[in-house]
Amino acid sequence: MNFIKDVIADKKSEVVLFSSTAIALYGYDQGMMSLINTNYDYLDTLGITEESPLVGVIVSVYYLGCAVGAVLASYLGDARGRKPSIFACLAVTALGNLLMFIAGLGFSQGAMTLMFIGRIVMGLGVGGIDAVIPVYSSELNEEGGRGKALAQEFQSNIFGLNMAFAINLGVTNGLGKENQWAWRIPIIAMQVYPVLLLSFIYRLPESPRWFIFHDREDDAHVALADIYGEDEASGKLDELKKAHDEESAHSIGYRDMILPSGQQFHETMVTVMGQVNQALTGYGAISVYGPQIFELLGFDVSTAEYLTQGNYISYFFLMTFAWLYIERVGRRFLMVSGAFGMAICFGILTVLGGLAMNCNRFGIPNLAVSIPGSITLFVATGFFGIGWLAEVWLIPTEIYPSTSRAQGSAISVIIWGLANFAVTLLTPILFNNLDYWFFLIFAATNLFAGWWTWAYSPETGGRSFEENQAFFTDSKEQSTWLVTRVNKGEFRHLPRGKEADGVDGERQPLLAADGV
Repeated sequence: MNFIKDVIADKKSEVVLFSSTAIALYGYDQGMMSLINTNYDYLDTLGITEESPLVGVIVSVYYLGCAVGAVLASYLGDARGRKPSIFACLAVTALGNLLMFIAGLGFSQGAMTLMFIGRIVMGLGVGGIDAVIPVYSSELNEEGGRGKALAQEFQSNIFGLNMAFAINLGVTNGLGKENQWAWRIPIIAMQVYPVLLLSFIYRLPESPRWFIFHDREDDAHVALADIYGEDEASGKLDELKKAHDEESAHSIGYRDMILPSGQQFHETMVTVMGQVNQALTGYGAISVYGPQIFELLGFDVSTAEYLTQGNYISYFFLMTFAWLYIERVGRRFLMVSGAFGMAICFGILTVLGGLAMNCNRFGIPNLAVSIPGSITLFVATGFFGIGWLAEVWLIPTEIYPSTSRAQGSAISVIIWGLANFAVTLLTPILFNNLDYWFFLIFAATNLFAGWWTWAYSPETGGRSFEENQAFFTDSKEQSTWLVTRVNKGEFRHLPRGKEADGVDGERQPLLAADGV
């Protein structure tokens, strides 16, 4: 009880708890659709078969909604504030979820259309949340704690994944795959997230950085007093004003970001390729189609579903290593090692998948292939969680000035949405036509992701915005994007002989990650 009281009384803890719960929404959708895709009543209500390409289309259009939602939420977040933007996104998410729930409820005509609309609308909300929450959270955490705080928040993403799949598994086993409530209950249960968050958001402070950016110093002072108390508010306000003055010269727009001649094009390409490479790791598809993967490895349907839940639970606990090590070894090391680790795992799964489909031919016991295959998939999941889940969302908040972080985060979500749209759309098609050979495709794409990150993605951890900008400035002067050649490879690793939490400019914390 004392812990709960401390959380309620501490604004820092409230922000972390709120952000974590909001990010869990994305994970919930992945876990929710995994078993819904195989529910017989769901497929019959929409008039499709399990092998139909429309199964993948219904899953993937959500990501198109996310891409559009990121742009709208980013604009609203810059114009009206982080909190109003988050509020609107939560309301839209709740509406989209409700439309999905009522699709085909008591009627059949138009069920498919309503499901498509619900998926897109919910994507608008969740995409907006994914764009604004990392910005909001990063603006309230110091450099030395941003990576750890965001990794912890994304661990809740996996909690949402586990919660959704557990509900799905429970009602499916209890009611059967022929029962409509076995797929409707997991959908409507998601409402607990937006409803809870909407009722709680009034307690949170608006970002004082946003107030300063809009020349609302009195409001910034009130927000800081709410966070720190009146005694410290004036000092914190002066620090923020100084940081804002230093960043004002770096104010940029979308044209500067997306045009090759723009001053921030290099930063945008690092952001874009981070999200493209995350999609290429293949884990977004694996998480949505987890049960089918375990079936391919030789397990029956029921065992495959329980193993999927076990994989998600392992995923949650292994994610702990991400926030333990992200500030110690850096984002870049975790991403490169994670990609190469997954490439090895998918290579092994290609072999084991082939053996699983030919056990009788080679006289191999099923479990001799299925058990090593499951362990390998568990390990691959861990590599993704530790190396790729949070890092690609963190980097844009460290290379763009606060005046343009919402735009940078929006670009990140747009690419994430489009890339995952393509991957989740193609996965069931590849799965149905290539069987185990689709593992080999992901092995190759992970090799590419690891190579590109090693070659072109700088280590941004432990550095202020100004210090990270030095990489891009020097890169332009030296006419190379290769990390190993810019400043003699200084950005291959965390800064040496230097504390990650500085005291000036962007290093100054608003909400230190105390107890996080």
